[in-house]
Amino acid sequence: MSEPEIDAVVFDVLGTLVDEPTGIRAGIRELDPSLDDPGVERLLSLWQRHIEREQRRVLDGVRPYLASDVLDLEAARLVADAAGVDDPAAVAALALSARKLPPWPDTLAGLARLAERFPLIGLSNASRTALLGINAQAGLRWHQALSAQDARTYKPDPAVYQLAVTVSGRPPERLLMVAAHAWDLRGAQGAGLRTAYVARPVGDPPTSSDTFDLHADDLTGLADRLLLGSR
Repeated sequence: MSEPEIDAVVFDVLGTLVDEPTGIRAGIRELDPSLDDPGVERLLSLWQRHIEREQRRVLDGVRPYLASDVLDLEAARLVADAAGVDDPAAVAALALSARKLPPWPDTLAGLARLAERFPLIGLSNASRTALLGINAQAGLRWHQALSAQDARTYKPDPAVYQLAVTVSGRPPERLLMVAAHAWDLRGAQGAGLRTAYVARPVGDPPTSSDTFDLHADDLTGLADRLLLGSR
């Protein structure tokens, strides 16, 4: 298959470029150091289910849009309640763990390589403030970082992908959306973008019915495809 002709690369952030569960696990362990590993995983799952459910309620029009900071604080309160912690300062610190996310080992080098040829656009469900913190903490390199907050909705709403199209000034078919989540790439496809799936341990892998333009084991492999494959 020939490589798609693109003018800019658009990246999902949470899960694709940074290891979100590891950052939140660290926050949960700080909240209650006595927790064993199964206890931490149980509370992490509680957090993740809340975020997924509330974003879906926003997308379905059941709940007005709320920035990710609000949802993170709600999730932190749920986790703290389940752990028997009622210290407001500890809850606030746990909520901020959603910004203290380590990059995957290949992320920084992969972004640097791709930035040599393409404009790089981050496109995240994280709020503007959260995205700033995530980028600074992980050392991510962008030419532009966009938050779904600007569309007052969440991916996979087409309005979020349109943010990248508008900022790039290019037709959607000239943008490549990179994500570890098949649901995100399906949303990008629906908005007319090209798509690249990058495998991550915490991602949502494609099904047999998905037809993404590119598949890569990591950002190094994606960079090889995009930078070397067209030579």
